[in-house]
Amino acid sequence: MTEIERILDQLKRAYEGNAWHGPSVREALEGVTAKQATKRPLANAHSIWELAHHIAVWENAVRRRLEGDRAQISLASPEDWPPVDDQSETAWEQARAALDRGHRELRDAIARVPESRLDEPILESMSTVYVTLHGIIQHDLYHAGQISMLKKAVS
Repeated sequence: MTEIERILDQLKRAYEGNAWHGPSVREALEGVTAKQATKRPLANAHSIWELAHHIAVWENAVRRRLEGDRAQISLASPEDWPPVDDQSETAWEQARAALDRGHRELRDAIARVPESRLDEPILESMSTVYVTLHGIIQHDLYHAGQISMLKKAVS
């Protein structure tokens, strides 16, 4: 198994399931309604829906960076944490579908990365491709845990 294949395996586990740590992003989102996804059971914490948007933003940014786009995101900005304007069940289903689609696009982009690129900066003055890819896996896992806790609080 190549290192790229190992990274893809870990990303898939973090997002889709069969991860060692517990629920993946998709597993954590299973059964969450739009109403639950918008609730804020903890003061100053993001909602499940906001977390789903945020995960999508960063998976898209990493994919774009792999493809040569600088994809700069200001932390704690509306771009980093897109607002949830339409809180309907249809919009929630569309948000989850967009998250799934973006995740598949990221995995497809990673599959095209040659092993020789892993130790190179993803873009000039940024971390290496290797560190960035492991970082997005860690990011997914971190937020899957938050979603799991929030899901318990709103159920």
